[in-house]
Amino acid sequence: MKRSFAASLAMAMALFALPAIAEPVKVVATFTILGDMVRQIGGDEVAVTTLVGPDGDAHVYEPTPADARALGAAKLVVVNGLGMEGWIDRLVKASGYKGPVTVTSTGVKPIAGEEEHDEAGHEDHGHDHGAHDPHAWQSVANARIYADNILKGLVAAAPDKAATLRANHAAFKAKLDAVEAEIKAALKPIPRKDRKIVTSHDAFGYYGKAYGVTFLAPVGMSTESEAAAGDIAKLIRQIKTEKIKAVFVENIADPRLLEQITRETGARIGGRVYSDALSAADGPAATYVDMMRHNLAQFTRALAPAS
Repeated sequence: MKRSFAASLAMAMALFALPAIAEPVKVVATFTILGDMVRQIGGDEVAVTTLVGPDGDAHVYEPTPADARALGAAKLVVVNGLGMEGWIDRLVKASGYKGPVTVTSTGVKPIAGEEEHDEAGHEDHGHDHGAHDPHAWQSVANARIYADNILKGLVAAAPDKAATLRANHAAFKAKLDAVEAEIKAALKPIPRKDRKIVTSHDAFGYYGKAYGVTFLAPVGMSTESEAAAGDIAKLIRQIKTEKIKAVFVENIADPRLLEQITRETGARIGGRVYSDALSAADGPAATYVDMMRHNLAQFTRALAPAS
């Protein structure tokens, strides 16, 4: 029986048809550090939209209509939690997003936030993140927890890509192990009593606890906080008394307050460090691992004893 021309053409096209290309999973991450972790684990299997961009401040971010549209098209939303993104619940509601939300800090052992510090006698700067410090990623051990939570969220969103996601996750955790070993090795020769650093705002508590460094800051855990005059005077006295020489401006912070402090103490601003946001792709902290290495180099250069 002869086939019609149309039937023969359809059969030929079916034989030579290319397989359908799977679309990457659309993921929205709230800020660049989380966006990078999603990319490290998701690789080519994800298309990541990061709401707060390089050098951006997630503390004071104001979502845009484009952000709401991005959430509306997403299959997964990745957030830090611990009160970091005070605006995210409103954005999720405005966008109509009904999908899963991965909270990367789930399982982290939090350290005290501003509320608990205030109860201990510190002045209230007018803003707090609640009971806990949200900057948990500053400890590499916590970054491993973040990675595990992101993997879980991605596998649930795209179970057919699980093998690739798990392989990427293992490679990323190997990078985390390597950078943490570097941090510990670089700080080990510096006596703990000399590991004292001043930064723009109180974002390095987890780093300090993990690696035995004392961080001081004129401003609390949110950049929305305002430095009280008494706190600034106390910090200036401490810098002078303890001869603290490591003073750093963060990429998200206004440098003027630290410049005032350095003028009054004779200390020197040692460079720029990255706390809550990565640099642009061509900068020194384009990934989480790059950020940790860059900050380590800045810290150890300032803390190293004079030869």
